[in-house]
Amino acid sequence: MNTDILLYILAVILIVVGVAGTILPALPGVTLVYAGMLLAAWVGGFAFIGWPTLLILGMLTLLAILVDFAAGLLGAKRLGASKRSLWGALIGTIVGMFFFPIGLFVGPFAGALIGELFAGGSLRKSTSVGIGAVLGFVFGTLAKIALCFAMLGIFVGAWLWN
Repeated sequence: MNTDILLYILAVILIVVGVAGTILPALPGVTLVYAGMLLAAWVGGFAFIGWPTLLILGMLTLLAILVDFAAGLLGAKRLGASKRSLWGALIGTIVGMFFFPIGLFVGPFAGALIGELFAGGSLRKSTSVGIGAVLGFVFGTLAKIALCFAMLGIFVGAWLWN
């Protein structure tokens, strides 16, 4: 089998796994999507996908990473979360990954709630902060998925245009 074909197959695998990774926090989803696109562009000698398109895709990748990182923290912080609850939300998100899919929602909520309780917050405030962490996580995931599909649209459009 031709090496180029194997590399194109690897690029498609990276993209597919990356799309799945936009939902699974254990995988660097959008980064894998970009890596697959970069590999496909390289294999094609950058004839179909050039550097301007790759630069735009790279900027969207960075934006998705920033949104993903900031959304959960901002969701909790907006509701007055303490530093302990932010750390709790982060730890809860990591632990929650092992209990997919329910853990993706319960983990950040429980972590933020427990962290806020340890910081001296009331049960009502702690619950509110936990809900904010979950809403931030959901918003971040939705934004990451939207950016990932925008990247796919730009990539396919650029490939077909050339």
